[in-house]
Amino acid sequence: MDITRQSAAAVAAPSQWITGDAWIEPVAKPEVGTQIDSVRFAPGARTVWHRHPLGQVLVVTEGTGRVQRRGGPVETIRAGDTVRIAPGEWHWHGAAPAAPMTHLAIEPISADGTASEPGAPVTDDEYHRDDDDVPPVTRSVVLDQLLPAPRTTQRVQVRRITIAPGHAAGLHVHNGPVFGSIETGSVIYQIDGEPASVLGPGDVFYEPENTRIARFDAREDGVTFLGYFPLAPGEDAELTFPDH
Repeated sequence: MDITRQSAAAVAAPSQWITGDAWIEPVAKPEVGTQIDSVRFAPGARTVWHRHPLGQVLVVTEGTGRVQRRGGPVETIRAGDTVRIAPGEWHWHGAAPAAPMTHLAIEPISADGTASEPGAPVTDDEYHRDDDDVPPVTRSVVLDQLLPAPRTTQRVQVRRITIAPGHAAGLHVHNGPVFGSIETGSVIYQIDGEPASVLGPGDVFYEPENTRIARFDAREDGVTFLGYFPLAPGEDAELTFPDH
């Protein structure tokens, strides 16, 4: 038995395989006979047309995406869906236009070394082919957070914040609640004493007031996010860095 407490660092997907931004985290290496990767697509990102000699299985773990086999319709896939792709079947998959998507990609490795084959990029016309069936306006709740106590709010300050690649924000505390939404890049986020998680484009987060935030560490691609600061009359957003 082998337990990994923290996932391996994600790397940007190769540009010859992806249109847009996507990140790959290995789960199982090819030498075990099956390669398993967790792949996160930013909204609108998708693979090129491609095929696998022994097929592939996709298990959607977060978000909403799209998949298509050659000659078939564009299909919407969501968290909990499983897609089984036949050996040699040309196909593509990726995120929805307005939502990120993460899936496990499970691929048997050919004993004779035959590799997966990339093809042409998926055009915008192909990607949006079934958009006529999508309502012109969609609404979804991405965060509905109960605050620990009622709070008087006179104004909300919104900041766009960028953290350089690999830079750690350090242990910190806000004097009020903070809500945020990742625009680009990715970050390791952790409230002190709780498990860490990786946030990417489209993800939202909540930092409770007067609570120790152990990690807000930009990964190799850096991170840009919007921070929303609800402020009481006469209050300014403050950030402190405890010694330990």
